[in-house]
Amino acid sequence: MKRILIPAGGAIVATGLLAAGLAGNAQAASDVASDPMATSAANAKAIAQFWADNNGAALRAAKESNVWDKGDVAKLQSKGGYSADTKPGSTAPIGQEKKTTVKVQNVNMPKTIGKVFFVNSKGEKKWCSATSIQSQYRNLVATAGHCVYDTATNSDVLSKWVFVPGYYQGKAPWGIYVGKQAFTHYDFDVYEDYDRDYAFVTVYNGVSLSGKTSKVLPSEYKAAVAKGAVGYVKETTITKEEFDAGFDKYGESGPYKSKVVDPKVETVAKPSDVTNGNVEDYIKGEGPTKGIQLTSAEVSKSVYDAAPSGFDNGAKFERLSTEVPISKEAYDSLVAAKGDGKFLGTLRVVKNSAGTETAWFKTQYYIKKWIKSTAQVKYWVEDYYLVDIAAKDNGRLGDNVGGQGFAWNQPTGKPVRVFGYPAAAHPDGNKNYTGVTPKWCYGNTTKKLQGSAAKKIEEHVALKCAFTEGADGGPWLYKYSNSKRLGYLNGVVSTFNDQDGNGRVDYISSPYFDGETNVVYKAAAASWSGKIV
Repeated sequence: MKRILIPAGGAIVATGLLAAGLAGNAQAASDVASDPMATSAANAKAIAQFWADNNGAALRAAKESNVWDKGDVAKLQSKGGYSADTKPGSTAPIGQEKKTTVKVQNVNMPKTIGKVFFVNSKGEKKWCSATSIQSQYRNLVATAGHCVYDTATNSDVLSKWVFVPGYYQGKAPWGIYVGKQAFTHYDFDVYEDYDRDYAFVTVYNGVSLSGKTSKVLPSEYKAAVAKGAVGYVKETTITKEEFDAGFDKYGESGPYKSKVVDPKVETVAKPSDVTNGNVEDYIKGEGPTKGIQLTSAEVSKSVYDAAPSGFDNGAKFERLSTEVPISKEAYDSLVAAKGDGKFLGTLRVVKNSAGTETAWFKTQYYIKKWIKSTAQVKYWVEDYYLVDIAAKDNGRLGDNVGGQGFAWNQPTGKPVRVFGYPAAAHPDGNKNYTGVTPKWCYGNTTKKLQGSAAKKIEEHVALKCAFTEGADGGPWLYKYSNSKRLGYLNGVVSTFNDQDGNGRVDYISSPYFDGETNVVYKAAAASWSGKIV
C-alpha cells in the first residue's frame, strides 16, 4: 500500500485533518515506527535466563510461528505489482570470511541466520527465522514484521524476544541476543499492511548463561525468589506415614505437602460405632470406620430449630452453631447479604442506654453431615533449589557472525537465495520439514504479483519455493557469495502460497524492498544498544 512521502525539508499545504494526523504521529513523515522491547539490562538478562534455564528447555519447547492458516494459503494474483520509488541502492555486508577460489558445489549456509524466539499474546512460545544484518553498531537483526509485532493485539511487540544465530536443538553457539528496540514501517505498525511485513531489531550484546545450583531451606528459597532470584522446586512422592512424620516435624510451612486428587464425595448414614470418645476423630476424618467423616451443612435458623438435638440421634451441630462477635463493617456487610438471601444466619446488635451501637454478633446454623470420600490423597516432599546465574558477555552480534548487506529498489527477475527453518505441514497435511536445521531455496524473483487482500497485499514479489511456516522472516539474499556466505538482504519470507491448487505451498512472497524500506533500515542501523553484563 503506497503512501505519500513528505520531504523532510519541503513545505506542504495541509488541511486541518492532515495536520492533526501528523501531529498525532511525529514519525509519519519518515514512515519509521519504533517500539521498545527489553528496556533495561536487568530486564534483558531476565529474558535471556527465561530461554536459557534448564539447558534451553524453553527454546526446545517453542513451536514455529503459525499466523497463517490454510485459508490464507491461496494463489497469488498476477496484477498490480510494485514500483521502485528511488534509484537502486545497496549497503555492503560485513564479515570475516575470506574469498576463496575453490568452486563449491554444495550451498554453504550463512553464519548470520538463526531463529528469533518470542512469547505471543496467548502465552505460547514461538519462533521464526531471521538474519544478522550490517549496521553501525553491528547489533541488528532483520526478520518479518509479524515475527516482531503481535498482530493479534493490534501490533504490540511480542514479549521475551531474542535472536539465536546458529540455533540447534536448544544450543546457542554464539549466545543469546535480546531485542532492545524494534523498527518497522508505520503502515505495518498501525495498519498491519503486509506490503510492509518486515522489521529490524537492535539487540544487546550476546550472553552465555551458566549457573551453580544449591539446595536450600524452604524459608531461604521463598525469601530469595521474592527478591527475584532464579530457582526451582523438585517434588518427590512419599507415603502417608512419611508425610505424617515430616508434617509433625515441619508444620504447614514446611516441605511436606498433600492434596486430594479427583475428589468424589457422597452423603452416608451415621456410622454405628460413633461414641463421645471418637467423634473428634471422625471430625478429622480418622474415625474407626475409615473413609467416613463428620462435617457440616449450613442451614437457616428455622431448619436448625426443627432438627433433633442430642448426641445419639441429634442432627444439630451445636458446637458450630454459636454466636460470635464481629466488627461493625462485617455486620453491615452481612445485613446487605441477608437482604439478598445470601446469608442464612441471624444478626444481633447491642446498644447502650443512649441508643449507640456498641457490639455486633452473628450466628450461623449447622446440621451434622456424614460423608464418605473415595478420593485419593497425594503426598509429596519438596526440595528447594536456587540457581546462581552467571552471565558472560559474548560481544556484538556482527562481530561474531557478520552481517548481510542491504539492497533496495532492485529489479525483479534476478536470482536470490532464501534461507530459513521451515517446519509446518503443508495444507494437505504433508510434512517434509522439521525446523531443526536451516534449508534454502534458489531462483529468480517474479514481478507484478498480488497476494491476500485481507493482508492488504498489493506489492509483494514472489519466488518458487516450497517453504512452510517456521521459515517466516527468513532472508532473501541477492548476489549471495557461497564462498563468503554473504550477500545483500533484498526481502524476507512473508507469505506462503499455492499456485497450482494442489494443497501444497509452492511459492513464497516478500514485501518489495524500496526506498521507504531503506529509510526504516537506516534508522535501525544507526541505533546503539549496548551490553547486558
